[in-house]
Amino acid sequence: MWWVGRSDSARPTGAIVVMGAAQYDGRPSPQLAARLDHVVELYAKGLAPLVVVTGGKQPGDRFTEAAASQLYLVTRGVPASAIVEEDSGRTSYESLEHVAVLLTDRKVHDIVLVSDPFHSLRIRLIAEELGFHASTSPTRTSPVHGRRVFVKELKEAAGIALGRIIGFSHLPT
Repeated sequence: MWWVGRSDSARPTGAIVVMGAAQYDGRPSPQLAARLDHVVELYAKGLAPLVVVTGGKQPGDRFTEAAASQLYLVTRGVPASAIVEEDSGRTSYESLEHVAVLLTDRKVHDIVLVSDPFHSLRIRLIAEELGFHASTSPTRTSPVHGRRVFVKELKEAAGIALGRIIGFSHLPT
């Protein structure tokens, strides 16, 4: 997990898929903005013709994470026509499951996943379980630091171990 989170295996693919995170009334949280800024860089390099933004909304929210992400990317030069929204997933598995449907319709099976380093291995394994050939390109500017990273890494390690035993679709997050 540690190695995957510190390795960038981005390569030309059919789509860049960015995992959602909190948004505040249509504005990405610092964590989500760091992921999206990385997507802007990858898109500018021509790694994929398509960007998939993910994430639903919490009760009481006016915007989905996907909608906030789409607006953020468009204001930074990614054409709206290149962005696809997956706006109903509430967990990583749900989001990637819905992405699988969206991209299968477009005949895209090769993707690069963007998230925080501690999240990269689990989402790659989920994507592979769903039939994707996936690589990861973690953001290097995440605002998650210090003890918070350690706690998240422990949670991810437990999720990866349990997901490999019972399947990622059975995990709560």
